Formats: sequence, C-alpha cells, structure tokens
Amino acid sequence: MTTATSRHSERRISPVFVGILAVTAVTGWATWTGFAEQPGVAVFLFVTAAWIVSLCLHEYAHARTALHSGDISVGAKGYLTLNPLKYTHALLSIVLPVIFVIMGGIGLPGGAVFIERGRIRGRWKHSLISAAGPLTNVLFAVVCTAPFWLDALDGVPSDFRFALAFLALLQVTAALLNFLPVPGLDGYGVIEPWLSYNVRRQVEPFAPFGLLFVFALLWLPAVNGVFFDVIDAILKSLGISDVETYCGQELYRFWQGSNEFCSAAP
Repeated sequence: MTTATSRHSERRISPVFVGILAVTAVTGWATWTGFAEQPGVAVFLFVTAAWIVSLCLHEYAHARTALHSGDISVGAKGYLTLNPLKYTHALLSIVLPVIFVIMGGIGLPGGAVFIERGRIRGRWKHSLISAAGPLTNVLFAVVCTAPFWLDALDGVPSDFRFALAFLALLQVTAALLNFLPVPGLDGYGVIEPWLSYNVRRQVEPFAPFGLLFVFALLWLPAVNGVFFDVIDAILKSLGISDVETYCGQELYRFWQGSNEFCSAAP
C-alpha cells in the first residue's frame, strides 16, 4: 500500500505547474479581451508562462519516455510531476531559457532530466528518449500555428495574434536548435547510440560545451542570418508573417515602449 501511494504521489501533477498553467490562462484571456491596462505586460506574462509550460512538457516527455523504456527511477526524482523545480538543472532548464527569450527572442534548449541510461536496453529506445523533448516543441509549435494555417483568426485581437506568433517562433527555434546533431543537444542524443564506441568516447568531452558552441556560431552575422531565414521560411509556410513575429516580440518587450508600426498593424 505504501509503495502504491508513493508511486501515485510521484506522478501527481505539481501545484507549481498548475499555477503556471493558471497564469497562462488568465494572461491569455487578458490579452484576448484587452482587459489589461498595459497589454504589453499581459503579453509578457502570457508568453513567458506558456514558454515555461512548454519547457516543463519538454522535460516531462524525456522522463515519461525513459520510464516506459526501463528507467523506473525517474518517478522518485520528481520528473513526472511537471514541477520545474525538480529538474536536475533547474537553472539551465528554466531560468536561462526565460532570460534568453527576454534578451534575444530565441528558444534556448533547456537542460535534460537525468536519465539512468544503464537501465535502458536498445538503441531505438535511447534515440526516442532524446527525440521526445524536441518533438514536444514541434507539437507545441503545431498548436500555436494551427489558427494561422487554418485561417481561423478572423476577429481575433491583434495583440493575441502577435503573442501567439512570437510563441510559435520560440517553439520553432527551440525544436530546430534541439535537433542539431551537436554534442550536449538532443539531436546528438538521437544519433549517439548508433555511433561506434571510439567516436562516442572522443566526442564526450565536448558535450558540456556544445550549446556554447552553437550560440557562439549564432553570434556570427552570416550564420545568424541563415538561421533566422530558415525560421522565417518555416513560419511563413505555416501562415505566420515576419511582421506578426516582429510585433509579437516588440509587444513582449513592453518596457521599451509602444511601437507605432505594430499599433497600426491590423
């Protein structure tokens, strides 16, 4: 009985996550209805809370897939509660991605939950565990962009539309960055089980620096330009214009003051 009770508590949704969901819902409603005195503040809270929700779901997907693949330790670590405070690297998984959204408007991949890989047998299972997180970002991006490619935005307030476009931008960038086959990122985790032991051993020391390497490359204007051209092309194919993502980011940064161009945008 005690074991069953403890296992149930290990999988119970955390009140912290429920609180974040509530903030997302309330601020989304305030953005939609124009209830907030300062729409930029509502957009900021809505996008930030929704972004944290997606980060929690990203890590949950890793943990849940690992559980079904043989790592039963993830429950005791609190990974199945969707509580962002339970992750192995709460700073890397939650705080830094939010800071990067505020500073640069880019979906920074979070730090993955700690999986006991020795418990898992089969290369496909290892690959699927790594792919589960960014696939969640892909699914989140599909949900965010659905109103655009379904032409279901008639009568939708522009502030909410811009916020949704910016949130979609974050999900697409997060998915694309996470799927890069760079050591330390999920994309490398997908292909790692299929590499020879010698290759894995040679690459392993570079894993802690993989994300830093990617962002160092993104600082180069040429690489940055190509990266965001790809992002814009993906979003345009899904019905989101660069004007909508631009205005969403401008509205999100409410402390910079109102943007006359976006205020006049339909």
